[in-house]
Amino acid sequence: MKLKFNSARRTDDSVIKLGDQDISCSECFKYLRSIVQKDGGVDKDVIHRIQTSWLKWRGAPEIICDRKVPLKLTCKFYCTTIRPAMLYSFECWAVNHVHE
Repeated sequence: MKLKFNSARRTDDSVIKLGDQDISCSECFKYLRSIVQKDGGVDKDVIHRIQTSWLKWRGAPEIICDRKVPLKLTCKFYCTTIRPAMLYSFECWAVNHVHE
């Protein structure tokens, strides 16, 4: 059984055991579509959101790049799929000058 944990509140390097197995500490984990880091940063979550947006963008070139599709429909598609994938819960981030 593989198991890792992340605890931002623990500062010591004590070993946590489950039965006879040691549980290793992870640097980050995914929770509710967000990536939580041990140090409390948002770097990996920002990178993940950008990658998710690019995947959504690349997944629909026939809608976005087709001149036969009206611009209003293209904008509506962008507003309902690509933008929410990037901006979901971003108001909870504690950003640095690096992310701005």
